[in-house]
Amino acid sequence: MKISEILKRETPILSFEVFPPKTQDSYAAVASAVDEICALSPDFMSVTFGAAGTTSDYTLSIAEEIQRKGVTPLAHLTCVNSSEEKIARLLGRMKETGVENVMALRGDIPAGGETQPRAYRYASELVAAIRRQGDFCIGAACYPEGHVESPSRVEDVRRLKEKVDAGVNFLTTQMFFDNNVFYNFLYRIREAGITVPVIAGIMPVTNAKQIVRISALSGTYLPERFKRIVDRYGDRPDAMMRAGVIYAAEQIVDLYANGVGAVHVYSMNKPQVAAELVRAFGTIIGK
Repeated sequence: MKISEILKRETPILSFEVFPPKTQDSYAAVASAVDEICALSPDFMSVTFGAAGTTSDYTLSIAEEIQRKGVTPLAHLTCVNSSEEKIARLLGRMKETGVENVMALRGDIPAGGETQPRAYRYASELVAAIRRQGDFCIGAACYPEGHVESPSRVEDVRRLKEKVDAGVNFLTTQMFFDNNVFYNFLYRIREAGITVPVIAGIMPVTNAKQIVRISALSGTYLPERFKRIVDRYGDRPDAMMRAGVIYAAEQIVDLYANGVGAVHVYSMNKPQVAAELVRAFGTIIGK
């Protein structure tokens, strides 16, 4: 099923994200985690492209496994380290296996640089290429606090509009920890004429080192309330996981209460985190 159709539902929508294994040896462990999350009956599940696109074939293998489990998959594709031939091959495989949903991203540039020239410099170019190659439902990323490489929020929204106009069906935000940041962003992009559905991206932070890395990479704003939670429980893994899940659950409930119809959880291959969230507000979303 296309995610654009799922997003038309009137009931709250909840999805989870997983990442592919780095090697064949770890494939079974990832597949097991995917099975456990599929058993929670999410509305869809996304599979990342791996660091710099190095695990792209595993991405599609996991997406196909999700589909066999009866859950709608969303496969990521990135511009970084992807030739035109590689993108065409992956899209061809998706057509053959019935994977209809694609998340089109530029991708993070690796610290050592790209290992091969990319055919598409920006996500908007990749979106246009996917649109030419089949009847896919295309998602793209957006950044409530602005992309770290963008000179201003105005420029960031302008670029986002270009990407949407290239053929995007829906957007998913980068993680945020203050819902007001999301609400303000939604107002700005609607004013700019961006009308496609926007899925709110939420990450339950389960360890203190994780949040340090997130802040360094994305510059995500951390509310004082959240910082106090990390300071208090960061050195106690079990307590930090529970506190992080509770914080994320409160964010999600607030989003649903304020009319945000869809939430995507960056669950990081942790079925216990996904299960805790579903238990926290399953009656709200009908799970």
